Amino acid sequence: MQTQSNKTAAEHKFLQPVMQYINGAFLNSDQTFENINPYKNGRMNEVAEGRKEEIDQAVASAKRAFVQWGSMKIEKRMKFIERIAALIDEEIEEIAYLESLDTGLPISQTRKMTARAAENFRFYSRMVQTKLHGESYAADDEFINYTVYKPLGPIGLITPWNAPFMLETWKVAPALATGNTVILKPAELSPLTANKLAEIIHKAELPPGVFNVVHGFGETTGAALVAHPDVKAISFTGETKTGSIIIKNAADSLKKTSMELGGKSPLIVFDDADQERALDAAVWGIFSFNGERCTANSRLFLQKNIKDSFIAKLKERVQNLVVGDPLDTGTQLGPLIDKAHCRKVRDYIDLAKEEGCTIFQGEMPEELKAGNFVPPTLLLNARNDMRVCQEEIFGPVMSVIEFETEDEAVELANDVPYGLAGYVWTNDLKRGHRVAQAVEAGMLWVNSQNVRDLRIPFGGMKSSGIGREGGHYAMLEFYCEPKVIHVALGDHHIPQFGKRKGS
Repeated sequence: MQTQSNKTAAEHKFLQPVMQYINGAFLNSDQTFENINPYKNGRMNEVAEGRKEEIDQAVASAKRAFVQWGSMKIEKRMKFIERIAALIDEEIEEIAYLESLDTGLPISQTRKMTARAAENFRFYSRMVQTKLHGESYAADDEFINYTVYKPLGPIGLITPWNAPFMLETWKVAPALATGNTVILKPAELSPLTANKLAEIIHKAELPPGVFNVVHGFGETTGAALVAHPDVKAISFTGETKTGSIIIKNAADSLKKTSMELGGKSPLIVFDDADQERALDAAVWGIFSFNGERCTANSRLFLQKNIKDSFIAKLKERVQNLVVGDPLDTGTQLGPLIDKAHCRKVRDYIDLAKEEGCTIFQGEMPEELKAGNFVPPTLLLNARNDMRVCQEEIFGPVMSVIEFETEDEAVELANDVPYGLAGYVWTNDLKRGHRVAQAVEAGMLWVNSQNVRDLRIPFGGMKSSGIGREGGHYAMLEFYCEPKVIHVALGDHHIPQFGKRKGS
């Protein structure tokens, strides 16, 4: 394992306090909480802690703003959306730096994510202007029936701490573009870029109340947002258990919910695959994003006759991964988000030993001991029924499991509670299609790593979620409500109940 010292960003530093953004103004709260840097576990700044009172204020402002924003002409509204994208472009370096500082993600990766965030807004500007239209149906020359799509109103967005800026804009862009107003509750562990998004939207001069950010904790701030009767929908990305609680609590007010939850995604390598490319994909897919990725290929299935040679190459890659300061441009693997999560991941590695796995790790340099680092880890000789192969670890840890036949690979891949993503590597494209269609997951890649297309639906099945993000699926199916208009074209027959004969 290597470390590098090649900083191009500013050094770690103390930051200004983070405030709430409600009704077009930055506001303090009575209480605050500390924001801790995962690299050294030092305090960076204070964050205003919102509770029910702040949620009530934000929802009230969003409800008032919806009257104007929801009825604004699309061309005018899209000018605001395009302005946000342009302002993100101007701030890419600052956003990438804050994201890396806050989350421990390597800055070389946060730069790419920031660029994708700007495209989220541009994409939905294009989508709304070209796809936000309904259908019409003629009925026997007597009726024309047509559909229109209307925004819902105030929407609550609850976002996670892994890749927060990209995932916040992934939800905020379609919500605002379709005419909804937003109350964003970002993860308490990564508040910096949510605050930066508020500054950007403030600079874009959206009407007050259209976009609001309330910082705080899930059990208080998030719960108040979910329970509020004037919030029309909740979009959540995060842990499966939390998603289940949100669905239950949202049911009291009959809110729409969209849940993008956990994963335990398989990567299946057949013996006829291009092994070097499969190796590239397997290593990138679990160790990028520090392994804190819902679509990470955390279960690697290797066909028996290539297992030993593939593992030998895998070990070499793990030893050569660059682990270190997330602000170093050469770093490939940084610290995990906080001490508690780091401890959880380490506990899973201890459990893997108890369950009979052979643990292979790179060495951890002494100078990194103050941070939340877990070395890149392979769980060798794993069995699919082990807890470490069934439960989401959410860190730089990959189980390696042997299989012999295609049917066995599919059976093992499906024998897990989750169904978010999957990856198949084979040069037999017939088999690639068969396996991809047989694996129980919302998204499959054949001979590819996770490459996103904003036009396609993103989401999973089983315990990995309900609903889909992305493309027109999010825009029309979640962020809008379809309305049907029936228009009579003539004097069609109407039953005459209660009319006397002859009259």
